[in-house]
Amino acid sequence: MNKTDLVNEIAAKAQLNKVAAKAALEATLESIEQALANDDKVQLIGFGTFSVVEKEARTGINPQTKEKIQIPARKVVKFKPAAELAK
Repeated sequence: MNKTDLVNEIAAKAQLNKVAAKAALEATLESIEQALANDDKVQLIGFGTFSVVEKEARTGINPQTKEKIQIPARKVVKFKPAAELAK
């Protein structure tokens, strides 16, 4: 399912027009993005939890040259599905 399909599903299930459904989806995604940028956790009961995790710097290997490279520390988004969703 892509974003257009999701907008169509939201419009049909919430009895909205596609413009309103797209605006609602955009607002939701923007709110989640802002919360994660502020290192907040976003918990949607019955769906799952989005959180930011810090990955430490580590040494990796370039698969083409077999040369060791240093991979810098970074932050990544983690999603943990709710028990109801994981079924």
